Amino acid sequence: MDTIKIKESQIANNMTSSMLIHPGEMIKDEIIARGLTQKGLAEQMGVSCTVFNEILNGKRPVTTEYALLLEAALGTPATIWIGLQADYNMQKAKQDKSFMKRLENIRKIAAVF
Repeated sequence: MDTIKIKESQIANNMTSSMLIHPGEMIKDEIIARGLTQKGLAEQMGVSCTVFNEILNGKRPVTTEYALLLEAALGTPATIWIGLQADYNMQKAKQDKSFMKRLENIRKIAAVF
């Protein structure tokens, strides 16, 4: 009986999307679905409209503070926004070829010990 060799990257749980989606995009979708405006939500949360817009457009990360503000304003758990930001950051780092080469070199050294 032949065994099939499967690469770790081919396992569904290990696959990463080639298209990065910043959590700001999902927040925008949530705002639209609720019939809110960016400006209105920023004012409700007591934050700068400019900074909030930069988060929604993926130019700034969703920080813990913003996640907690969104939780208070929208009722969505802050952990969702923090988790989405962490996933985004991880995918972005994995797309950086020079960083991945650096990790590979470190892993080779660590394997010796």
